[in-house]
Amino acid sequence: RSLNETPPPGLSRKDHIVKILYDELAKLLGKETDFDFKPGKQNKIIMLGIQGSGKTTVTAKLAKFLTKQGYKIGVIGADTYRPGALVQLRTMCEKSSVEVYGEPNNKDSPDIVKNGLNHFEKLPLDVILIDTAGRHKEEKDLLAEMEQINKVTVPDLAILVIDGTIGQQCFNQAEAFHKTIPVGGIIITKLDSSAKGGGAIAASAATGAQIMYIGTGERIDDLEKFSPTRFVGRLLGMGDIQAVLDLAKRLENEGDDIRLKRISSGKMNMDDFFYQLEEVTKVGSLKGFLDNMPGLSGMVKDDQLDQMEGRVSKWRFIIQSMTKTEKADPDILNSSRIKRISRGSGWPEHEVKELLKNYKNSKNMMKASKGRQMQGALRRMGFG
Repeated sequence: RSLNETPPPGLSRKDHIVKILYDELAKLLGKETDFDFKPGKQNKIIMLGIQGSGKTTVTAKLAKFLTKQGYKIGVIGADTYRPGALVQLRTMCEKSSVEVYGEPNNKDSPDIVKNGLNHFEKLPLDVILIDTAGRHKEEKDLLAEMEQINKVTVPDLAILVIDGTIGQQCFNQAEAFHKTIPVGGIIITKLDSSAKGGGAIAASAATGAQIMYIGTGERIDDLEKFSPTRFVGRLLGMGDIQAVLDLAKRLENEGDDIRLKRISSGKMNMDDFFYQLEEVTKVGSLKGFLDNMPGLSGMVKDDQLDQMEGRVSKWRFIIQSMTKTEKADPDILNSSRIKRISRGSGWPEHEVKELLKNYKNSKNMMKASKGRQMQGALRRMGFG
């Protein structure tokens, strides 16, 4: 794609290549997905994962998440190997008023699952989550036990819980699980740490399953739907660039083209200026915006950014205090109007005048895009 495609106007080839990489990774991981529960039956979900992946915690989190969506949930604790697993599961699920079936004195996991399904059979439940013991691909006995649990359960879905910190070894682990029980979904845990979760791509490739949710913390509510764009941005070390992509998309439509042509021709009004500030605000801080844009990181010095962010905050309040007529034609702003805007915005009159001065200079700045032109534009606006 990078060799055959021509970058759109305003986007360098380097930035275009980064965007292509971003798009392809997001495509590999799939779109946002959700459960497709069958009505009128108890949908059974088996939770799989290696020991220490956070599977029991995720089971409780998922139980609460689904409960909040209006589903009636039951949980079966079938991890007979880890001491305290059943107690932990019950303690966490109590917070969601979800019943957990378990047999503390029974070490036969398939038998516990069978009894648990019989226990819940007559209850009006939509979903039954089955927490199983963590196991490794080399543990043949545990994998065989998992096959037995699968036969007893006949699940509607098997979810593989992946530790976001273990990296590329995810592929072999996920492949072994998938050969035993077809994996239909993936949940990544421990992404609240410095882990980027690159192993999730390996797990997705090994199983063909989509990532459904990610765990972002220790609290019972720290489970969120998976967003491919946000995840890939994190994976590439680019932060959350969803807002940047949204901005790029908005700039491509016809309405924004008209606005951009007006801005680039030096005919910008205060409405256009306010629009630009709002677009940057949607992305986040200016420093974050530039850091997230490939090729722009480090172009502007930190002290310039700090100064700029402070002024942007003032400008937004001042512009919001203007009337539509004043935004359309700032040249009509006389001393009495400036006083009124000052009172409405809470900023001194000299700040309003400073904005007007910078607004006029910014008409020329919009023609500058990068490098020395941007530095010169910043100096003209008093940032350099």
